[in-house]
Parts: sequence; C-alpha cells; structure tokens
Amino acid sequence: MTQIHPYEQLTPDMVLDAIDSTGFLTDARILALNSYENRVYQVGIEGASPLIAKFYRPQRWSDAQIIEEHEFTQALKDLEISVVPPMANDEGKTLREFQGFRFALYPRQGGHAPNLDDFDALLSLGRTLGRIHALGQARPFAHRPALDIQTFGRDSYDFLMGNDFIPTSLRESYRTLGADLLARCETLFSRVDYTPIRLHGDCHPGNILWREDVPHFVDFDDARMGPAIQDLWMLLSGEREQQTLQLAEVLEGYREFCDFDLAELALIEALRSLRIMHYSAWLARRWTDPAFPRHFPWFNTERYWGEHILELREQLAAMNEPPLVIY
Repeated sequence: MTQIHPYEQLTPDMVLDAIDSTGFLTDARILALNSYENRVYQVGIEGASPLIAKFYRPQRWSDAQIIEEHEFTQALKDLEISVVPPMANDEGKTLREFQGFRFALYPRQGGHAPNLDDFDALLSLGRTLGRIHALGQARPFAHRPALDIQTFGRDSYDFLMGNDFIPTSLRESYRTLGADLLARCETLFSRVDYTPIRLHGDCHPGNILWREDVPHFVDFDDARMGPAIQDLWMLLSGEREQQTLQLAEVLEGYREFCDFDLAELALIEALRSLRIMHYSAWLARRWTDPAFPRHFPWFNTERYWGEHILELREQLAAMNEPPLVIY
C-alpha cells in the first residue's frame, strides 16, 4: 500500500480553514509560494493585505525549536533590525496548530533579491548582518542544533551510503571521496578556534528582500548555532579577486556593529562543501514527498551523481587552496 505523505492532506481548503481559525477572514485567494521544506502560501484577507502562512514540515523541528526561532526574530525586530518575525495572537503565541499541522503567520514583505555586484548594497548587507550577529552572540540557542561537520557532513554521508541512491558504478568513488572531504573539513575546523553564535543559517540572496535601499532578512527556518562566516560567504561570487573585494565591503559594514575573527575565512570552502553534501542528502531524505520528484526530476540520476562527485572533487581541491585574505 502506498503511504500518503502528510502534506497531501494539506489541501487549499484546509489552508484557508486554518487561517480562518485564527480570527482572520480569508477571501479564498491562495497562492503557493516557492518552498519545499515547509509549505508556504500567500493568502488573501478580506479588507486587508494578504498574509504569508508557513506550515511546518511534520517531525522536523520540535515546538521548542520553532518557538526559539520566533523569539530570535522578534528580538531582532525589537531592535529595529529589518527582519520579518511571525505574528502573535492575542495571547502572545506565534506557533499555531490546526488539524495536526503547526503553522505561523507573517506579514507579506515585498522586495527583490539584492544586487551583489553593487558595493553599496554589500556594505548595507554587512551592517545588517553585523547587527544580527551582535544579538546572536549575546547568548546561545538552547534547543536548536549546531551547523557542524557531524550534522551537515557525516550524517549526510552516512545516509547516502546507507541507502540506494548512489548508482553502484559510482558508490566507491563517492565513498572514498566523501571520506577524504570530511577528513579535510575536520582538519580545517580544528585549526580555527571560533565561538558559535546564533545565525540566520541559510543566508542566500533568495532569503533577502531588497526594497527602498533596505535589506529585509526573511525565513530564519534554518537558524542554528555556527561560525559567523556561515552568514557571509553566500554573499560572495565570481573569481577570487572579485570575492575578496565583495568580502572587504561586507566586512566594512559588519565591523561597524560586531567584531569578526578573520581566522574564520579559512572555513569558507569547508562550509561550502558541507552545504553541498547536505543538499544532496536533503533531496534524498525528502524523496517520498511527492513535491520533490515533481520539482527536482534531475535528481537521483546517474548524471546527477556523476556531476555531484565532480563538484566534490573540485571542493576538495578548493580546500587545499589558501583562504581569502582581507587586510
């Protein structure tokens, strides 16, 4: 018997009923947004601006872990930092529940991805991230996990090696290369004595909405403890010289509000490698969710795994190169 995935029960009518249960009156307009880990919708509200409703993936985060993210974003908002925290009900609660689904409501935030070729934009992004990290280092998360080699690297490697995703013809290549890559990550992490702080965690340009020369940071769903550089390196692109110029601009703004240890620059390629490994394992772990085969048809083909192994080889070489240097 085919197992029904929980999200198949989350019909448009159920989404609207869930929003109505909070006291808002929906106008039956509903738009599914580009999200796969959770389900996110823009929902029309009678006589008011639409709301954004995020329905959390069952069994991913505990209630305490979700609430901790909500509290972090609200604390940032209280400092007038441009983030978008969830809306609270009359009792002050931000995590809601309807027919077994946990969800949160957010005001709609317009904007577009920042122009990372604009050095003024990079300076502004650095300033905002410096303010976020100044609060992030004030105390640790109590419930959320850390971004580390075990959770992003070894767990991903073990999952893929323990399941039938990688083709037989490529398994040995992945086994040896993955082991070498993780060993190199261990070496690089052992050389940097960093203090983990609370992070956005997934600070790619798609999670930054630029409007009226202000960056608005959204979707703290992957917030966790980790090195500060994790929230900076995804703003860099291009060749080494271009990345150096970009990073210098970001750090100029960042250091107006928060100290930064340049030793963490040595972790950039290790963190990139862990993200690549984690992404492939994430797709594999979610493959029973019908949305994933539909939206990622190129995954789990021999060509995909061949290109993935090539990308990991390039990362192993990159980790043997000197890190970026900022003076």
